[in-house]
Amino acid sequence: MNVAAKIPSNLGFDVNNIPTGLFIGGQWQSGQEGKTINVIDPSTGQAIVAVADATVEDAMRAVAAAHEAGKGWAATAPRKRSEILRRCFELMIERKDMLAELISLENGKTLSDAQGEVAYAAEFFRWFSEEAVRLNGEISTAPNGANKIIVEHQPIGVAVLVTPWNFPAAMATRKIGPALAAGCTCVLKPATETPLTALVLAALYKEAGVPDGVVNVITTSKSGAAVSAMLNDPRVRKLSFTGSTEVGRVLLQEAAKTVVSCSMELGGNAPFIVFDDADVDAAIEGAMIAKMRNGGEACTAANRFYVQTGVAEEFSRKLAERMGSMNVAAGYDRSAQCGPLINAKAVSRIAALVDDATARGAKVLAGGGPIERNGYFFAPTVLSDVSPQSEIAAEEIFGPIAAITTFTNEDEVVELANGTEYGLISYVYTTDLARGLRVSERMDSGMVGLNRGLVSDPAAPFGGTKQSGLGREGAHHGILEFCETKYIAVSW
Repeated sequence: MNVAAKIPSNLGFDVNNIPTGLFIGGQWQSGQEGKTINVIDPSTGQAIVAVADATVEDAMRAVAAAHEAGKGWAATAPRKRSEILRRCFELMIERKDMLAELISLENGKTLSDAQGEVAYAAEFFRWFSEEAVRLNGEISTAPNGANKIIVEHQPIGVAVLVTPWNFPAAMATRKIGPALAAGCTCVLKPATETPLTALVLAALYKEAGVPDGVVNVITTSKSGAAVSAMLNDPRVRKLSFTGSTEVGRVLLQEAAKTVVSCSMELGGNAPFIVFDDADVDAAIEGAMIAKMRNGGEACTAANRFYVQTGVAEEFSRKLAERMGSMNVAAGYDRSAQCGPLINAKAVSRIAALVDDATARGAKVLAGGGPIERNGYFFAPTVLSDVSPQSEIAAEEIFGPIAAITTFTNEDEVVELANGTEYGLISYVYTTDLARGLRVSERMDSGMVGLNRGLVSDPAAPFGGTKQSGLGREGAHHGILEFCETKYIAVSW
């Protein structure tokens, strides 16, 4: 199933030892049709390996395996489930360097970003290992005194988990952790661009003691047909999806046919607001994290920079200096500060956004276009004087571009920040705590970074408002997404 792999010699693993089959019922299998999907290294544009291409029938076999394992896993003691999840965490930490290199190879992100992702991804297993034994119900007396009200949380059943390419480890563990903690079994369908991390982790889960059939992993080029078939199977009772709002809308329509419970973490268009009284240097540091983590290919990435007129020139100049001096190289090059985009289409798309912005009067302070070399590289770019009517202000950028617009007062910037169909995260920088909290409450988003460029934490509820999604991941909220709440009326 392997192609002629071309990978750098400095990586500490043999790509030929990476599993490339479907993981169904605890066994590695080829797809029924024997077809494969090439996995491309975005730093070179060359194929790494080929993985199995599942058919719809293969997807249904995965559902059957999850369903068969469901009763046994739901009946497993919470402490036992907890210990298995804790072992998943420990194994991920033990192998963090190898996992980071693999992520960098198939995704393109820098090694430092990949190492951060592995730590973050592993933490979901530690967090939900603790939540597994704290899925508490409640008991109360009915107001009329006639009976007791008992409430308990039961596993919802087989869950289909669909994850994107930008965080191939973390987006999987953020779903698998709470699903297993709640007593659910699952079928994971990772993105075809980055399946290798999911497959390596599947082997790790088995080693940690996850029973056969509890976690199944299928890779397929027929994502729409496979996911549709699974959602229309009555054995599937949960969909957890991370991806674009456009695809999310389609999946919600599909799930409605069988009234499948949905958790949707969709697109973002995050505003990054800098007030005149902000610590500009701190805001720059936060901007570099919020914008350039994973090269801007993150739903939480700062997209629209709104800077108050009094500090606009200083902020723009300093951000351009920082982003313009970044070393752009292959993600696994240890000197890289910014890696490639995921594919050629991504480069073309953001180049068109920059062209539209400059045609509307934006000034290029740093970067401005693709870098001509093998792979899919785009120079870290800073634009000033960006018109709010530009396409780049309305669309999720998903690349290393900071688009700066100035504002004069608080009401104006709140209106600009909230003027989007998305509502995932907002960033606010000010030294006035009252203003910071006031503006944070006015932000129509599920999360706010107040004087912080990074907010993601397994212990916090991750999710958005409006068309950025439904439900929450992480925190105690995350495990409840995989539960049905049952009420029992009883007298004694």
